[in-house]
Amino acid sequence: MADPERYDGSGIHPEAQRERRTDLLSLTPEDLRDRVGHFMGSRHEPVYRVDQVARWVYGGEARSIAEMTNVPHQLRTELDRYFTLDEPEPARVSRSADGTAKHLWRLRDGELIESVLIPTGDRLTLCLSSQAGCAMGCTFCATGWAGFSRHLTAGEIVAQFRASRRWAAAEGHPAVSNIVYMGMGEPLANREPVMASLMILNQGYGVGARRITVSTVGLVPGILDLARRPEQFRLAVSLHAPDSELRRRLIPLEQRHPLPELLAALRTFDAAGGKRITFEYTMIKDVNDDPALAVRLATIAAGLQAFVNLIPYNPTPYRNWQPSPRERIGAFRKVLAECGVNCAVRAPRGRDIDAACGQLRARALTSLAVPVEQQGEQQDAKRLSE
Repeated sequence: MADPERYDGSGIHPEAQRERRTDLLSLTPEDLRDRVGHFMGSRHEPVYRVDQVARWVYGGEARSIAEMTNVPHQLRTELDRYFTLDEPEPARVSRSADGTAKHLWRLRDGELIESVLIPTGDRLTLCLSSQAGCAMGCTFCATGWAGFSRHLTAGEIVAQFRASRRWAAAEGHPAVSNIVYMGMGEPLANREPVMASLMILNQGYGVGARRITVSTVGLVPGILDLARRPEQFRLAVSLHAPDSELRRRLIPLEQRHPLPELLAALRTFDAAGGKRITFEYTMIKDVNDDPALAVRLATIAAGLQAFVNLIPYNPTPYRNWQPSPRERIGAFRKVLAECGVNCAVRAPRGRDIDAACGQLRARALTSLAVPVEQQGEQQDAKRLSE
């Protein structure tokens, strides 16, 4: 016979019932009001109860339904049977001498993901992860080298923002001003949850669309989806080579979405208006740093009025590659500037705390003797948050 204390009146095991509950953080503001409104209406509760729940989700910083203290206790108990409000547990926090702070978060199923807070003057940029691991397999990226585990839900993406915002406030930092989807994973490979999270952060938490940047290695269908959206979310494209042959050596996705197809999608995105494009270009010694390549890159960037972000390669243990020397990067940048392309060299942030995407998680997983996955491109938060 089943243990009656392990079940409620529904006859459903508590863990199974938990899985059936709706995550409030995964709902857009409209959906949240609809679903919570239906719940309240079926119990003849006043309409303002929906507003109370919404304020706790978007402004009150409740970390659970139990913390919604102006909602009657019995009603909170019932809410908790049908809805969840979960945030990841901090597994580790690392702080850099330059002010960068990196969180390693543990999700409910034990997966580890990362987010990074990067202060720049009066701005605070948050780098979010969209997947646990990455399936893109870019040859210079430790995240791709380690493999893919699973997609994150919209709620797991939003929860990184809520938890990071609360931590920043407690540490005396300004409010999060900019968000970049440049953490672990390829955002546009997890399109539906990412699109939902964009709406939630923009509409629910009031983060301006122009202050949110989505990074992609070049998934064309996702780029076209973003182009069709009315919000002016920004786009960062991990280009890393200005021709298909070289790009194929660095980015396996080039075989699926070759450069001409990618550039056609970017022209569509650019034609939508007000949606700035940034090209991310990792500088690898004797691989993609020949100044002659800068001329080709300049032609591509100029046609889209794109900004170019030059990123010194972050060495990884499984590649013998080295970052381009400073002089080589300077020469490359000079060619771009002479061609009229706006560009910058990314200043490394948080190297003393393994702040590049996936490093902290990889180290933690290694210490736990768990299969490692991830590292990838970090962000030039300073540039993208301007």
